[in-house]
Amino acid sequence: MGLVMKISVIIPSLNPDEKLKCVVDSLVEYGFDDIILVNDGSDEAHMEPFRVLSGYPQCTILTHQVNRGKGRGLKTAFEYCLKNRPDIDGVVTVDGDNQHKAADIKACCVKMIEEKNKVILGVRDFSGKDVPFKSRFGNNMTSFVFKFACGLNISDTQTGLRAIPAQYLELFSNIKGERFEYETNMLLELKSNNIGYDEVKIQTVYIEENASTHFSPIKDSLKIYGVIFKFLFSSFASSLIDLAMFSIIGAILLNRVSDSLRIFLATCIARVISSLFNYTFNRKAVFKSKGGIRSTMAKYYILCVCQLCVSYGLVYAVTELLTLGMAATVVAKAVIDICLFIISFQIQRRWVFK
Repeated sequence: MGLVMKISVIIPSLNPDEKLKCVVDSLVEYGFDDIILVNDGSDEAHMEPFRVLSGYPQCTILTHQVNRGKGRGLKTAFEYCLKNRPDIDGVVTVDGDNQHKAADIKACCVKMIEEKNKVILGVRDFSGKDVPFKSRFGNNMTSFVFKFACGLNISDTQTGLRAIPAQYLELFSNIKGERFEYETNMLLELKSNNIGYDEVKIQTVYIEENASTHFSPIKDSLKIYGVIFKFLFSSFASSLIDLAMFSIIGAILLNRVSDSLRIFLATCIARVISSLFNYTFNRKAVFKSKGGIRSTMAKYYILCVCQLCVSYGLVYAVTELLTLGMAATVVAKAVIDICLFIISFQIQRRWVFK
């Protein structure tokens, strides 16, 4: 294999066909000598590939008595490696439907050894005409959300070909998720734990319009996007709190103080309340910042003051120019704050909680 590498290949599999043996044969041909197959509750009609491969000296078969999901299958293999493969350089996860070619698997492993501390992703080209629509659309959408919400510029978020240094196996064994959402959670952990990553271009292979995949477009996509939208929930919830408090304070002060003072006081009080919620939730649950409270809070409230001034200035200007009543002012503030939310979220990700 050129470089001396101690790599365990992990292949989770549910109801495989003859393609699983093709994958293993090609891996053996390329010199991989430790192949861990996870039988994720396959039915009796699909047990023959496992029976055949159990005779391979390079193969270890781990079995789930019932289907537990791809995420659980990967974690079962990671836990096995932690206990039984203490000297490996890392693992590489591979799909069992022959979409990942041995040459590309080897290239990812070599890159992992060269980069040392980085997770290596084997990424496909989704621009080809032979790529199924659901794969192209799903990946493009997820890649956009990852880049916007998480700052992760990953061109193939759905790839199952991932070379992982051994030092991260314990961390990845404890990531939440049992099915396809687990692989998304794994990518999010790269950001949360400051783990570097790189990409290797691989062949784009779809067999029978990707019919062998066990990915459920509706059910599993909801789980995946449920994870990603956690990054957006805090800001939206804070905006709702801010808008509600602005409306309440504004109504209380109506006809009691000048419009200028009413808008200013309502904006300030609403922002203090919503910002306390937003800071706490963002630091602990969204960005999982390891920075100190003092430094992150100082940056956060510098941002809040700037955002408050911009919000007040724009709302007041629009109210005066258009001679808006209270209800219309609330609508104007909602539109303005949605725009500010997008800007604020990026600043928090890149500066406050980086």
